[in-house]
Amino acid sequence: VALKRMLNFNVPPVKNSTGEPVWKVLIYDRFGQDIISPLLSVKELRDMGITLHLLLHSDRDAIPDVPAVYFVMPTEENIDRMCQDLRNQLYESYYLNFISAISRSKLEDIANAAIGANAVTQVAKVFDQYLNFITLEDDMFVLCNQNKELVSYRAINRPDITDTEMETIMDTIVDSLFCFFVTLGAIPIIRCSRGTAAEMVAVKLDKKLRENLRDARNSLFTGDTLGAGQFSFQRPLLVLVDRNIDLATPLHHTWTYQALVHDVLDFHLNRVNLEESKGTESSPAGARPKKKNKKSYDLTASDKFWQKHKGSPFPEVAESVQQELESYRAQEDEVKRLKSIMGIEGEDEGAISMLSDNTAKLTSAVSSLPELLEKKRLIDLHTNVATAVLEHIKSRKLDVYFEYEEKIMSKSTLDKSLLDMISDPDAGTPEDKMRLFLIYYISSVQAPSEIDLEQYKKALMDAGCNLAPLSYIKQWKAFTKMASAPTSYGNTTAKPLGLFSRVMNTGSQFVMEGVKNLVLKQQNLPVTRILDNLMEMKSNPETDDYRYFDPKMLRGSDSSVPRNKNPFQEAIVFIVGGGNYIEYQNLIDYIKGKQGKHVLYGCSELFNATQFIKQV
Repeated sequence: VALKRMLNFNVPPVKNSTGEPVWKVLIYDRFGQDIISPLLSVKELRDMGITLHLLLHSDRDAIPDVPAVYFVMPTEENIDRMCQDLRNQLYESYYLNFISAISRSKLEDIANAAIGANAVTQVAKVFDQYLNFITLEDDMFVLCNQNKELVSYRAINRPDITDTEMETIMDTIVDSLFCFFVTLGAIPIIRCSRGTAAEMVAVKLDKKLRENLRDARNSLFTGDTLGAGQFSFQRPLLVLVDRNIDLATPLHHTWTYQALVHDVLDFHLNRVNLEESKGTESSPAGARPKKKNKKSYDLTASDKFWQKHKGSPFPEVAESVQQELESYRAQEDEVKRLKSIMGIEGEDEGAISMLSDNTAKLTSAVSSLPELLEKKRLIDLHTNVATAVLEHIKSRKLDVYFEYEEKIMSKSTLDKSLLDMISDPDAGTPEDKMRLFLIYYISSVQAPSEIDLEQYKKALMDAGCNLAPLSYIKQWKAFTKMASAPTSYGNTTAKPLGLFSRVMNTGSQFVMEGVKNLVLKQQNLPVTRILDNLMEMKSNPETDDYRYFDPKMLRGSDSSVPRNKNPFQEAIVFIVGGGNYIEYQNLIDYIKGKQGKHVLYGCSELFNATQFIKQV
């Protein structure tokens, strides 16, 4: 909503206005691009009158009779470049929008440039948008993508970090969270664990919200903000959690569709990049291998299949794709018939829209054809994505890993020794083995004895693993042991359902032989349990000493006694140090069972196990 308002020159778009939109140019930096691209497609931008969208630091030609909307971070080099645009008189008028609040001195730089370029009248509006966060789903956001190593897990947990560096990291995180609440138009009640980076964020955020509320004239939380009608009258709860309370989940192999895509494919800001392997058998012997084709697909909110199945166990997804395909095939003859009525052979979709609808027959053909073609596009997309995931599951035996780790985390009996898993040359990559071992190490109540550890280490080395993460996890475990008891993961395991009978029989796209059909049982991960305690006001040793901040109270009090005794309806969970789709999915599944409650998941960065293990 905020972006659309900005692109409409900061006035709310009118629903039923007739006529063309005002044509304009959108100029953004990399930060702006990352914020816009998961939310608005090129087509949606065009519908809003954006004819061109360009990066600020690219070579741009002057278009003197068009207004330009800028959406950039207020950095030195961005400001310099904007001043240069004014001097070169590139556009008719300038709407300057800053992703995060701009400082007074930088504002003066722009003003001076405008005076110098005699362009004061052309600078139409200057806005702080407070949009410095990236929304990936209706209920999920991540702080930044550019320079994310600055707020990464490693950056926060480096042993040699200086106080000033830590301050900078915390300020960056707080700035984004502040933007998030300005956009929501709500002041949260903040809870956090003590003695962690999450506590530092809480203290700073409380102070920043408090200062903004004090300044009544310029407060961002009064009156007609965007989010006024968005939340119920009750304030949301913000739970700040430190990544260190649970290091096993980010390493865990997973079984749901979205988390698997993120784990094994290149999935970033809702776009998945696949290498398409072209069939090799067609090339004659001795010929050069064909180049791999890269394809990228957007998995967005408008993709109904994705929305319905992103949280489903993989076998279910494969089966659903198959069903969709069969129902489409039934309609395919209809598509052919429609095309022949319209005299279109082949796939020329351009011609379809050109035809005038002079007969009733044509009219119905015109309306139902695009819908069918879109359905086909989604089926092809998910067939490709799911096939790519399946290749990883089969070649790395990810189903075996997933089941084994679930057993470890829930302390069930293991049917095969860990050493055998690590030494099995057919099961998984060295990284898979390392992940499995780290989960075992983190979840064990009693750390393995030195003799056993040496034996494991040798097996891991023989399997080609990099042992660097182990030393970090060892220190971490020793440190948290003093701080608290090990986290428990519930006592449930995945149940195998027998193999995929249906998928096997119908000549499916997906050859699932040998892959276990595992079903998930809902169990709450540590982050979800913490949320449950705080949202439902349950007393629990795990969360009883969490600090409590209420930025609306005049005096800040250092207490862990909540003023508010009622359960919350809305909550935001934010993970300082990085999050993952496994936790996100777990929260979503948890809240589904709660009538009328909402939860949002945010994190300082989103990583999969591969990226996480490198930081450790």
